[in-house]
Amino acid sequence: MGVKVLWDQQSPPGIQLPVCRNIAMILDIPVDLAESPILIDGYDRGRNQHDARTILDRLQNTFIRRYEIRDPVLLVVPRDLYVNGCDFVFGLARPSGGAAVVSTARFENAYYGRMESDDDLIDRTAKEGAHEIGHLLGLDHCESVECVMFRPSTLAELDRKKKMLCPACRQALLQRQGRE
Repeated sequence: MGVKVLWDQQSPPGIQLPVCRNIAMILDIPVDLAESPILIDGYDRGRNQHDARTILDRLQNTFIRRYEIRDPVLLVVPRDLYVNGCDFVFGLARPSGGAAVVSTARFENAYYGRMESDDDLIDRTAKEGAHEIGHLLGLDHCESVECVMFRPSTLAELDRKKKMLCPACRQALLQRQGRE
C-alpha cells in the first residue's frame, strides 16, 4: 500500500519532491506525487479561509470515487483552512473516505513576518502531511510532543515535532499494515 499526494497548482513551487520523500521516510511507505485536478471550493469570504470539510467532500466525490482510488490520498493546498469551531487547521483527515488535506498557508515564515525558508516550509509540510496520512492509515493522536502524530495547535508545537513516529506509533502502524 502506498499513498497518493496531490498538489494544488498554486502550491509553493519546488517543495513537492522533498516533501514526498520525507513523508515516505517518516511512514516507510511509497508515495506517488501528482498535480491535483481538483477545483478548490468551500471559500468563506467572512473568514477569508476555505472549509477543509468541503474540500474533502470534493476530493472524495470528484477524484477518489471517479478514478476508484484505493490508496490514501493527501491534497496539499496553499489556502488557509478551517473547520467549524476552530480558528484554523493545519490539516484534516477523513479516514472513512481515505482522504486528507493539508494547507501550507501557515507553514510559510512570511505568514508570521519571519524570513523566508524553504527548509522550514518543507519540514512543516512533510510533518503535517505524514500526520494526516497517519490518520488515514489508522493512527490516532499521540501524547509524545516529538512524535509526528502529536496534534499541534501552534506553529511552535509543529516545529517541535520530529520527522518520525514514536516507538508506540511505529509499532501500531506496522501492526495495521501486517508488517510486524
